[in-house]
Amino acid sequence: MDLPELVLRAHAAAADVAMPLTRDGTGPSCSLPGVGRFLAVLAAGCVGGTIGELGTGVGVGAAWMASAMPADCTLVTVELDQTRATAAHRVFADDPRVEVVRGDALTVLSTRAPYDLLFADGGTAEAPTLVDLLRIGGRIVSDDVTPLDLLPADSPFRTNDAKREFYFGEPRLISTEVVLPDRQNSLLVGTRVR
Repeated sequence: MDLPELVLRAHAAAADVAMPLTRDGTGPSCSLPGVGRFLAVLAAGCVGGTIGELGTGVGVGAAWMASAMPADCTLVTVELDQTRATAAHRVFADDPRVEVVRGDALTVLSTRAPYDLLFADGGTAEAPTLVDLLRIGGRIVSDDVTPLDLLPADSPFRTNDAKREFYFGEPRLISTEVVLPDRQNSLLVGTRVR
């Protein structure tokens, strides 16, 4: 399948800063194609809305969302690392709907709430606060989850997984796990219902 132009630009930015396009376990990586396509589907429905992203990297996930979101939608994406934030700025230099901010994601995003879609590309320490930033009907998505069927029998994540516990225990969300087409990775997705 053809990749959107913005995604291709973000892939080039990843190469420029030596950020891997796939998870290799050694550090941050870019959003996988299955994650990107899923985000694009959700972003396409944010008519007149606002999208937020925690952890821009070089902008691959944001590029998927920006490529699909309506013309009247805005996206603010926040990256702590200066090198990656600078690379993402270059990717979105021609798109006034996208704002790349270097800083603490929770602090920045809190000033621009509420959101129709939040992509939490990271941990879950701030997860309950992120739900506060969603409008009713807004969605939150987290990636980098290993499907339960692929976890070893003795994996502690079978019984103690902070991400899954948050998504399926947070009473303001109705959530599901979506296994990606590669069957090696999945997403957690929740919609705020109250």
